[in-house]
Amino acid sequence: MTKIKAVFSDIDGTLINSNHVITEKTKLAVQKATNLGVPFVLVSARMPSGILPLQKELEIDSPIICYSGSLVIDRRSNTTIFSKGLPQENVIGIYEAVKSKFSNIHINIYSHDQWIVENPQNEWIVQEQNITGAQPTQANLKTFINTNPEMHKILCMGPSEEIEELEEVLKKDNAVLTIYKSKDTYLEIMSGDASKSKAIQQIISRYGFKKEEIMAIGDNFNDIDMLKFAGLGIAMGNAPDEVKKYANQVTSSNDEEGLSLSLEENVIS
Repeated sequence: MTKIKAVFSDIDGTLINSNHVITEKTKLAVQKATNLGVPFVLVSARMPSGILPLQKELEIDSPIICYSGSLVIDRRSNTTIFSKGLPQENVIGIYEAVKSKFSNIHINIYSHDQWIVENPQNEWIVQEQNITGAQPTQANLKTFINTNPEMHKILCMGPSEEIEELEEVLKKDNAVLTIYKSKDTYLEIMSGDASKSKAIQQIISRYGFKKEEIMAIGDNFNDIDMLKFAGLGIAMGNAPDEVKKYANQVTSSNDEEGLSLSLEENVIS
C-alpha cells in the first residue's frame, strides 16, 4: 500500500463526537501522526474561528480548509492560499427568496472570518454558536450583502420540511452554486467553483504530495468528492450508506473512535 503522507479530516461527525468534543484517544492519534511528519489538515464547512480552537487543542499548525473549500488558509504565515466567494447577484436572490417565502428560516452570511446575523439571540444562532464556539456579528444582512462582494457561505437554518422545500426552490435558480443539507435543519450554500477536493489539491501542490499519497476521512455528503479524490478515502461508521459507497474503507462511528482507529491502521502502524 502507498505510504500516507497527509491526512485530510472533516470535523463534525468525524473528528468530534456527538458531544462536540475531541476524545483523548483521537487527540493522541492525531499527534502521533503529525510527529511522524504527516500533516493533519482540518476540512470543514465551518468558518476559521470554528476551526482554529480545534487546531489549538490538537497542537497542530497545518493549513485549514474552511467553508467546504471556499477558503484555504496557511496557518503558519496566516495568509490566504485560496478564496472563492459567491456571486453577489445569487446571494441577493437567495436572501430575497428566503425573506419573502420562508418566514421560519433564518439566514446567515459568512465572509472570511465574519459570521453575519440579524438577531444573535435567535435560538438557531445560539445553537450554532454553542456547537462551533464562533461569535456572530449583528448587522443588516441586506446592507452587508450589497457592500461586501466576497461572501463565502450562506447558511439557512429552520424546520426540516421548510429546509427541504427551500433546497428545491434554490436549486432551480442557482445551478452555478453548491447547495446541500449538512443536516435536516441546515442548508449550506457555497460557490460551485469550490469543493473540498479542489482545496486539497491546492495544499498538496504546495507540499509536493500526490493524491495517491493522501487519506481523506468524513461522514457526510459534502465529503464525497474528497473521499473519491484521495488515494485512501474513509467513511465514518455514522455516515449515510450513500456516502459509504464512495469510500475505500468504512471505519467505526465518531462515538466509537473511528478516526483514531483509521489513523492507527493506515498512518501510525
